[in-house]
Amino acid sequence: MASESRLYAFSPETREKLRKFRLGTSRAKEPQAVIYIIDSKSQEIRPEDGEVYTKMEDLADELPESSPRFILLSYPLTLGSGRLAVPYVMLYWLPENCNPSQRMMYAGAVELMRNSAEVNRVIEVETDEDITGIEAKLQSED
Repeated sequence: MASESRLYAFSPETREKLRKFRLGTSRAKEPQAVIYIIDSKSQEIRPEDGEVYTKMEDLADELPESSPRFILLSYPLTLGSGRLAVPYVMLYWLPENCNPSQRMMYAGAVELMRNSAEVNRVIEVETDEDITGIEAKLQSED
C-alpha cells in the first residue's frame, strides 16, 4: 500500500478540487460527475477536463473505448423507503478492450483515489449501459 501511494500523486490544486466537489455536491438536485485520469508521464491523478457532467448519457459519450478512467459521482435519488439520498461513489471505468499497461496503472491507483476522494463505494463499470443504468445499481445496493 505505501509503495502505491508513492507511485501516484495529487497536486494541491487537485486535492482542493476533490474536497470542493465532495462538499459541494452533497445537496445537489441532479447528478454531478467528474472524470479523472492518470497522467502517464508525471503519474499525477488529475481531472481530465474540469467538466462536470449532469447527464449520464453525456458522461458515457465522453469515456474512451480502450482506456480506464476514474469518475467521481454524486447521484441524488429517492430510495425505496421514500428517503432522499445522495450517494457519493467512484465509478472505475474499465472497458473490456483496455490497454494492459493502463489497466495495471489504474488498478494500482484505485485505493489511493478512493481514499483521497473520500468515497464510500467503488463501482466497476465496463459499458455505456453500466453508466446510463447506474441509478438502478445505486438503488439496489443502498
